[in-house]
Amino acid sequence: MKIGVIGTKGAWSSETLADTVAAKTGAEKMLFEMENVRLDLPSGRAFADGTDLSKLDGLIIKKIGKKYSPDLLDRLEMLRMLEGRGTKIFSSPYSILRVLDRLTCTITLQLGDIPMPPTTITEDVDHALQAVEEYGEAVFKPLYTSKARGMFILKPGPGAREAIQKYKDEYRIMYIQKTIDLKDSDLGIAFLGGKYLTTYARCKTNQAWNTTTVNGGKYAPFDPSEEIIELARKAQSLFNLDFTCVDVALTDDGPFVFEVSAFGGFRGLRDARGIDAAEMYVDYAMKRING
Repeated sequence: MKIGVIGTKGAWSSETLADTVAAKTGAEKMLFEMENVRLDLPSGRAFADGTDLSKLDGLIIKKIGKKYSPDLLDRLEMLRMLEGRGTKIFSSPYSILRVLDRLTCTITLQLGDIPMPPTTITEDVDHALQAVEEYGEAVFKPLYTSKARGMFILKPGPGAREAIQKYKDEYRIMYIQKTIDLKDSDLGIAFLGGKYLTTYARCKTNQAWNTTTVNGGKYAPFDPSEEIIELARKAQSLFNLDFTCVDVALTDDGPFVFEVSAFGGFRGLRDARGIDAAEMYVDYAMKRING
């Protein structure tokens, strides 16, 4: 069996997944970066590093690029063509398309009646300023980002309008969310094939406003209530992803879902729970390929 991995060469999670595939299938290690892929539309075939991806038994997507941007949507469309011609891909490019853009993910969650922090979407500086004043404190989030990169906190005040205008100059569509008390941690609730795996927490270790590991957060085990698991299960079911982690915050006002992710979770599951997510994911993909 030949299974390729779409990821980032040199990145721990991508390399680990590709190594695991090679070990379990007995085939050569195949890790491809999308920037090196050529899609031939007439035939529906795709080529990378001398390999015809359409001839593989399957592909597992770990990363679509080194950093988040709208370009990743086009890369997913290339893979969607490959999938449409019969290649089995985990998760489906179409499913990933629906979570990659923060706004698309948020709208889907809202239409699914999933509780989220109060959020405003606007291109207008006056509306953005009004949202900050109503929220008391807000976080501005780029539509394409991970681990809180590009986000910033803003409170009402003399410099608020100038800060918003500066942000708008870089990010035309502004995604503004009321800050909430995370109580120093939030949760990553993992699912494989729609089935609950386990939960880990991201815990603050300093004065950072967020819990991401980039800003000093640490992983820890956590056992949520069945109610929280069911909320996360409902959230991820809206997207039909093969592997996903749902980010959930527990607050005095109840649980809030931040997002559903198509790429995270491997390191959190390993460090907090001792779970080899790569091995489980490869076993799942091989079973699906074998039918």
